[in-house]
Amino acid sequence: MSRNALPETSTKTSSTLRRSRTRLLAGVFTLALAGGAVGAFVLPETVTPAFAQLSTNQPASTFSFADIVEKVSPAVVSVKVKKDAEEDVAMGDDGDMGQVPPQIQRFMRRFGLGQGQGRGDMSPRHGHGRVVGQGSGFFISNDGYIVTNNHVVEGASEVDVTLTNGKSYTAKVIGTDPRTDVALIKVDGRSDFPWVKLSEKAPRVGDWVVAVGNPFGLGGTVTAGIVSARGRDIGSGPYDDFLQIDAPINRGNSGGPTFSLDGDVIGMNTAIVSPSGGNVGIAFAIPSETISQVVDALKSGGQVARGYVGVQIQPVSDEVAEALELKDTQGALIAQVQPGTPGEKAGLKPGDIVTAIGDQQVKDAREMSREVASHKPGSTIKLSVLRDGKPMTLSVTLEQLPDQVASANNPDAESGTHEVPRLGLSLAPAKGVAGAGDQGVVITQVDPDGPAAEKGLREGDVILDVAGKPVMSPNDVRDGLAAAAKENRKAVLMRVKSDRGTRFVAISLDKSNG
Repeated sequence: MSRNALPETSTKTSSTLRRSRTRLLAGVFTLALAGGAVGAFVLPETVTPAFAQLSTNQPASTFSFADIVEKVSPAVVSVKVKKDAEEDVAMGDDGDMGQVPPQIQRFMRRFGLGQGQGRGDMSPRHGHGRVVGQGSGFFISNDGYIVTNNHVVEGASEVDVTLTNGKSYTAKVIGTDPRTDVALIKVDGRSDFPWVKLSEKAPRVGDWVVAVGNPFGLGGTVTAGIVSARGRDIGSGPYDDFLQIDAPINRGNSGGPTFSLDGDVIGMNTAIVSPSGGNVGIAFAIPSETISQVVDALKSGGQVARGYVGVQIQPVSDEVAEALELKDTQGALIAQVQPGTPGEKAGLKPGDIVTAIGDQQVKDAREMSREVASHKPGSTIKLSVLRDGKPMTLSVTLEQLPDQVASANNPDAESGTHEVPRLGLSLAPAKGVAGAGDQGVVITQVDPDGPAAEKGLREGDVILDVAGKPVMSPNDVRDGLAAAAKENRKAVLMRVKSDRGTRFVAISLDKSNG
């Protein structure tokens, strides 16, 4: 045997290693293409490809959503509603906002969206004295209960649903909840409808999801994406807790379900962000836990009974925390206590900070609203409160949340004024100004470049107190600012009433001294 010759076994081993290395590099290259990678990378042998972890029985190389879609799509329905023409419905083809729910209109304005834009909604058509709109929905039981959006069926004189097999049925509205935009409808006469389960497990950001619905009235359509975020507040109301998903959602998808890879409903599609009316990858879905709570209430009584304290609350901002000398921004700040409400009876006062309800910590104002609403009227809850930096516990017996909570009047400010240059405001006693009430000091002019304007103060707003002390004249405001400066406070807290309600506004004394 030549000195340079390798043993046969060594040759076979080298060949085997070369083949193994070739297969490994080929696998890496395939994965790089699948992931859209720009450069080459080496996948360690001990690392398992991420897609192999997906909840499916299919081989990783043939992963598909088809099994899930085949399982769940029969339970998804197209919802067609008819309304009297004089009622006019949501966002017609001419771009009119029509009966778009106020909360959705606020959401659209918040993102600078124009008319006819920005929601996964119905696609209305006009004709013969009736208005026809289309949305989506899904069966949650075999006896015909269907969940959809409130804004899909609101004001409907007739509701029809069409299944994937083409059969149509007339449905009746069992109950609606405008505050969460959830509605429950029902088809009678059968107990063998295909149905899907509401998930009891919250999804994680990054989880795959499949959305099924009726975009643009085309019929059953499937899209896929991931959960982009949780707990989104889109400004539609105090109970906002939306899932954000990037699965393509369009008009007509409203009321349609979004599924996990287990085939359970994790949310109901409700709104989209869109400058054109079409999908741009930002959609919002009502979480399944919210749907479940509302549906249970609608089934039992046709309406949702929520607890009510009777206070206006706001988040504790960094500046508010600084003005109150708090360690952090946890909790909900009470800006106003309505007279005759459970909150007043329990002894709550403006300036109190609610830090917990029972054993549940309160992170912010939105969390307090949802937690209070989750308790039934007549139940008693214990509020952990900070007042002037001192902790205390108050018991509140909740009442039924009224349909509408009265808001402050919008004052018509006309009177002799006094300049408060440090704030960039002109003020007058509210008692002498028509519509401003008998308490506080009304703002008659705002310097657009001043500190007050930066905080959103406007003409007609009424300052009720400064640094915790009631004010009745511009001099009272000056004295309150001077006292806060003397105590070396970096900011001063003012309680302000406006047509948007009553809230606390923190004004930096550093800025106001300029």
